[in-house]
Amino acid sequence: MKKALFTLTALFFVLTSMSSFAANRSNPSSINNSKAVVNTYMAASVLGDSQWNKNMLTEDFTLINTANGTEHDKKSYSKFLKENKGLKYNCATSYEMLNETEDSALAKATLQFENFTRVDYITLQPTKNGWKIAKIVTTYQ
Repeated sequence: MKKALFTLTALFFVLTSMSSFAANRSNPSSINNSKAVVNTYMAASVLGDSQWNKNMLTEDFTLINTANGTEHDKKSYSKFLKENKGLKYNCATSYEMLNETEDSALAKATLQFENFTRVDYITLQPTKNGWKIAKIVTTYQ
């Protein structure tokens, strides 16, 4: 019963989150808004929406997975997202902007799965084409 309730709750959060991600489907590089870029990242990573992957990352982008010590650049991470296009995670999601100045922004994205929680710390920076993600550090709890 507990497992079914948790699954239904997680599904509810995913479905309600999908509408908020889907509402922000314009090119994130043309919007000077860090939250729009984080929404695009969440849609790409959780809902498999790879439409703007290349536009949301800086050229020197880095993703670090603290669980296994791996590091990925823009090319390898974009390839991963493209290969997993349409793959939807069964998890509850949320994010919050921790800090934002005119020079940088930091967001925390939480993906609550049934048996673990993934937390992504997302560093953004403004470019001549709008805000972009420079670095993601992924941790697991």
